[in-house]
Amino acid sequence: MTFEKINDNVTALRSWETPVSTPSDGMDLIASARYETGCTVLVVPKEALSEDFFCLSTGLAGEILQKFVNYGMKLAIVGDFSPYTSKPLRDFIRESNRGSQVFFLTTEGEALEKLGL
Repeated sequence: MTFEKINDNVTALRSWETPVSTPSDGMDLIASARYETGCTVLVVPKEALSEDFFCLSTGLAGEILQKFVNYGMKLAIVGDFSPYTSKPLRDFIRESNRGSQVFFLTTEGEALEKLGL
């Protein structure tokens, strides 16, 4: 994994070998970002997450996002979510964006703005 530090607290994932596809992969992402950059906010391209993440019935999104909450790290997932037509997923994205921990946004610029940076 390669990270780019945007500021003291925010880091963006720039490259990865394989998409995050298990809760353990999610924990590795958190640990690597924290260890390498000391960040408390991580911006991740949607493509860095397996498609199973976006199928809520797998439980993968819930398990991974809970790890971010438990370890006090905010997460902004950036990409085009329009191809996903699942109503539960759209509702999940909308509710997440109303919160303060996890965001689903179209661009990195939007993510930084939402995070107040």
